[in-house]
Amino acid sequence: MAHAYTPGLRVTRSTVLQKERILPLKGNVIVNKGDILSSDVVVAQTELPGSVFVLKNVVNQLGCDPDEIYDYMTKKEGEKVQKGETIAENKPFLGLKFLKTKITSPVDGSIEKISEITGQILFREPPVPVQIVAYVDGKVIEIIPNEGVIMETSATFIQGIFGVGGETWGELMVVADKPTDILSADKITPEVKGKIIVGGSLMTYEAFEAAKKNGAKGIISGGLNDADLRKLLGYDIGVAITGSEKLGLSIVVTEGFGDIAMADKSFRLLKERNGHKASINGSTQIRAGVIRPEIVIPWDWDTEVSKETTDAERGGMSIGDPIRIIRAPFFGMIGEVTELPSELHVVESETKVRVLKVKFKDGKEFVVPRANVEIIED
Repeated sequence: MAHAYTPGLRVTRSTVLQKERILPLKGNVIVNKGDILSSDVVVAQTELPGSVFVLKNVVNQLGCDPDEIYDYMTKKEGEKVQKGETIAENKPFLGLKFLKTKITSPVDGSIEKISEITGQILFREPPVPVQIVAYVDGKVIEIIPNEGVIMETSATFIQGIFGVGGETWGELMVVADKPTDILSADKITPEVKGKIIVGGSLMTYEAFEAAKKNGAKGIISGGLNDADLRKLLGYDIGVAITGSEKLGLSIVVTEGFGDIAMADKSFRLLKERNGHKASINGSTQIRAGVIRPEIVIPWDWDTEVSKETTDAERGGMSIGDPIRIIRAPFFGMIGEVTELPSELHVVESETKVRVLKVKFKDGKEFVVPRANVEIIED
């Protein structure tokens, strides 16, 4: 049987996942190997250095030379200061108070440096605490000293096409009856508070606003209009990495842009796991080092699952595999591989590429470049 390697989206009912939870710089790991944790437990923490603030023209205000600045300081390097606190003052002639000048701290923090060359004072704002949480319900299987941990969980795992917003978690709440249902505002009720909403096809802008207003944690749906995305963000997202948006909730789009029904298998799995706790991440990167938005729905600890087969182990793409088209003119459509010709094929651009034949649900077959598809992994 013919085989071809094509990276694909994973849509898996039961698998064993490992997630690295790493700090942005060295810090302290505060859990132990073997600990069983919920998604919101802090596993490691550190502090980012605070911003530096420069206070200029200090010596001009004090009426002294730069090399004399230490004589006028009431605070030393390394000392903590509060905004508005006096850090230096002059010595007026004959002690006349109305000639006295006081220099106050412009920020809360500490004095980083007093320069006898420039006469400037550098302040360091307080460090910013950074904490990394487990993200998924699971077990700590490895400690990375001073950096973080590796979490392991048995879960249903679904990757999406696109997403915005970072990591969040909550109970799944399926509000669509079938994968072709549009996620409209009338399906959003106060009951969605703290939940991750699952729609069918298109998520409307009005549904997003209703979900945000009612305190939902996230939305999963088949499609999203590009114009609505720009309206949500206030700008055109381009090809940048997503995940840091401050929308109030996270979004995972499973199929693509436009009114596209969610793939049957994805919808079926989400429907099956309705009411269970899920962790989602809308972070997306479509260039080198691809990052997919994801849905992780952990199983109970007594549920037996086996690790998924990798692309290398499964031999890549084979005849009969389910695939999704990721470029026009069939963008977002789901089909099945029926042929994998070994010879090159001339496409409209007159270039020669490897192709495959795909059969869609309506029975029609088309030849498409292999680079235009991705496997929907079992």
